[in-house]
Amino acid sequence: MQISRRAEKIEPFYVMEVAKAASDLGRSVAHTDAPMVFLNIGEPDFTAAPLVQAAAQRAISLGHSQYTQATGLPALRERISDWYASRFGVNVPASRIVVTAGASAALQLACLALIDAGDEVLMPDPSYPCNRHFVSAADGRAVLIPTTAAQRFQLSADQVQAAWGPKTRGVLLASPSNPTGSSIDPDELRRIHAVVQAHGGVTMVDEIYLPLSFDAHYGQTALALDDSVISINSFSKYFNMTGWRLGWMVVSEALVPVIERLAQNLFICPSTIAQHAALACFEPESIALYETRRAEFKARRDYFVPALQSLGLDVPVAPDGAFYAWADCSAACARLGLKDSWDFSFAVMQQAHVAITPGRDFGTDLTAQFVRFSTASSMEQLHTAIARLRNMLA
Repeated sequence: MQISRRAEKIEPFYVMEVAKAASDLGRSVAHTDAPMVFLNIGEPDFTAAPLVQAAAQRAISLGHSQYTQATGLPALRERISDWYASRFGVNVPASRIVVTAGASAALQLACLALIDAGDEVLMPDPSYPCNRHFVSAADGRAVLIPTTAAQRFQLSADQVQAAWGPKTRGVLLASPSNPTGSSIDPDELRRIHAVVQAHGGVTMVDEIYLPLSFDAHYGQTALALDDSVISINSFSKYFNMTGWRLGWMVVSEALVPVIERLAQNLFICPSTIAQHAALACFEPESIALYETRRAEFKARRDYFVPALQSLGLDVPVAPDGAFYAWADCSAACARLGLKDSWDFSFAVMQQAHVAITPGRDFGTDLTAQFVRFSTASSMEQLHTAIARLRNMLA
């Protein structure tokens, strides 16, 4: 069978490859005194809020399970609009909000709507691997630009200006970022957007971790810039609804009909049950619970990052959001006689029974010396992981 060139260009998602190996080993040690601790997947250990679960059950019992509009339930779009006003102080009309089958669908729709074959999209190295594959799936090309800790592993306006070429279509950023948990400084984002605008390009910002910001300076939506910014968001992370596959995007009024036409053909509509359930995300009781959980994520970061530093696993930029720690393992590799972060990740998995993610997925510049830890697990699990790492590295 002949496979399309498009499919051949998509690299394996090594996060999931490592996860499979960790799961296999995890089953073999599950009943030992050192079961596997999974710090490799960016999935909250919290589940959907009680009101959300009850809303889903109610929707099922009432038979509210037929197709919705391709752009989502009008009531849900209104709730999201109100949330932007109350949480971020920005006016985002519901008419500019399109509910999608997860943030992944939103990114796919944005890329298909805006990228032609051969177009180039600038993004930082390191960055979330699937984002560049969405560009590839639209027959575009992701151009990874190396970043440093000094710039918070985010692009600068000067880099965007220098890299812009005749085929450049725009930028795809993430703030906070996966894998680093670091955000773009709002002033730098403003300068980047100005460069993009001057070239007639498009600014796309993945903001799925934005509600999990721990620092008010960075916890600002790019939608405050102007109506041309495209923002991608999700119910997975802050709202703890990963498997419900529900997200949204905010686009200009002019782009809504284009996105709607694509969504009608590719997805018909997002999950109706998930949409009815998500209405309850914005109830005061649910928001209070999410804020309690956000504080717990911050407490985990405040414990785990200094603990990693004490083991010689340097985290050069403190994560200001999300639930990740991007740690330099080169010193540990040298001590253990290991080649790079890939070998280090498997050594940690096999010797310490802690699953982590090597940097390979996230780019090519210096990623061989970094690993990503997820702090989405319980504090107890984090303490166990640090104790095992300490024994391994002693």
